[in-house]
Amino acid sequence: MNKQTLYVMSTHGAEACPVQCTELEDDFAPSKLGTKEYWEDAYNRELQTYKDIGDVGEIWFGEESMDRVIRWMEAQNIPENAAILDIGTGNGMFLVELAKHGFSNLTGIDYSKAAVELTVNILEEEGLKNVQIQVEDFLNPSTELKGFDVCIDKGTFDAISLSPEDREEAKKLYVNSLKTVMQPEGFFIITSCNWTKEQLLQIFKPGFELVRELPTPRFQFGGVTGNSVTALVFKRID
Repeated sequence: MNKQTLYVMSTHGAEACPVQCTELEDDFAPSKLGTKEYWEDAYNRELQTYKDIGDVGEIWFGEESMDRVIRWMEAQNIPENAAILDIGTGNGMFLVELAKHGFSNLTGIDYSKAAVELTVNILEEEGLKNVQIQVEDFLNPSTELKGFDVCIDKGTFDAISLSPEDREEAKKLYVNSLKTVMQPEGFFIITSCNWTKEQLLQIFKPGFELVRELPTPRFQFGGVTGNSVTALVFKRID
């Protein structure tokens, strides 16, 4: 199987894919899930729900997806003051978890103003005043966005891959932006339910080398075993 079967689940615990796509022969069909308008509407609804009942919303890929990344970071003795960027932070819950584990130099970005407002509200409720959060389009980042030791992506590259516009150009812009904002030999940790390990290796081959594949849940169907989610750690190289 060279493509992964995707499921949309609304859960805080189980491994869940937040974006669903339809396969083409070599790529994915365009989808509204790849548009800024879709996510602005989605986070406006989540923001209102949070204001009404205090529900932070869905945790993309579930809590385990955050735990596995943090376990790897701690095992590698990533310094607590390392500059960490959460790309497409959504509701900011990954920033909350990182802060709870002692990481203190945190930045979250999202191109959705509603997502950023939601994150600001959640961070204030958690008493996390030193986390930086800002509206940014990662495909066209500001010049101030740079110098990160660790960059984390949990579903954002998946959404970009579904853009109804030039997806190939968007993927190239993403890789170029990643090179720009990262420190040499910094780490990029990506969780994807759209792309296999082999495909991600090809996409990020210019400028990055694989450090480790993080273990994710496996499934068996029709005698074939595979992973519904791929999680890889890359290192920035020249």
